[in-house]
Amino acid sequence: MTPLSDLTEYFSACKADIDEALETLLPSAPGCPSTIAKAMHYSVTAGGKRFRPVLTLAAADAIDSTSAMGSSRALALPFACAIELIHTYSLVHDDLPAMDNDTLRRGRPTAHVIFGDGLAILSGDGLLTEAFTVMAKTGSREDAEAMGRRLRAIGAVAEAAGAAGMVGGQAIDLEASGLNKQLASGPTTQLDADALLDMHERKTGALIKAAAVSGAIIAGGSDAAVNAIRIYAQNLGLAFQIVDDILDVEGAAPDLGKTAGKDAAAGKPTYPSLYGVEASRNHAAEAANRARDALRETGLESRLTQIVDWVVSRTR
Repeated sequence: MTPLSDLTEYFSACKADIDEALETLLPSAPGCPSTIAKAMHYSVTAGGKRFRPVLTLAAADAIDSTSAMGSSRALALPFACAIELIHTYSLVHDDLPAMDNDTLRRGRPTAHVIFGDGLAILSGDGLLTEAFTVMAKTGSREDAEAMGRRLRAIGAVAEAAGAAGMVGGQAIDLEASGLNKQLASGPTTQLDADALLDMHERKTGALIKAAAVSGAIIAGGSDAAVNAIRIYAQNLGLAFQIVDDILDVEGAAPDLGKTAGKDAAAGKPTYPSLYGVEASRNHAAEAANRARDALRETGLESRLTQIVDWVVSRTR
């Protein structure tokens, strides 16, 4: 098996490409008011692992390795950047006082702490909308088949970002945590196993799945290959969120880049709160195995498999 140190180099190379592209894609004055441009840049350029956009590129690379189309990196890179813009918008909104009320993200003060609630909300709105501008831009010689793949990929991302995905997952989280005062009619109720899985698959897993699936679609993957990557990414997303839940219990804020122990303090539903830490690790390992199996059965291993190994072994 290729060592994870090699994956670190791959992540670094992909991250460099993504960061460079984001600098050119983010709106700036005089195209938009400098205040909103500054707020959007602040959150996007705060760092982060770029896990989701790297996953988009890795999925495209996996399809390239099994097809005769050639490199799809130029086609996949705008989608990778769009995924990062959507992810960052979700973090900006999640950190707001009306949501998680967090003051630390990616190792520095959250957007609403620096710019105020109103501008933070608008910057998140701008990032989400800009993501679709980025994905909708076509090449000068794009044929009907390529445009069809683009539309399919945009549709997958839109569904993941909307009420059936991230937004719905956050709504479940708000209600289960008792943070939605208008809907809360009494003491909060612990989500059962099925409801917790549903929340995680929407709030976190949906965008992770869309990141991989959009990369596979835009690279020209067959229906079978795209479906395999969908199953892979669904299980990868679950493993990622479970590990996140565990790190919230065991991690330290300087390592995580966000406030540790916040979920427990807020009474949020998590895998450790329902199952305990050790059982949660087992659930993450089982999800990781299902992700590996989906790749193995379709010959789409390599970087994607390495990413599974990284997800379950990460400490931040």
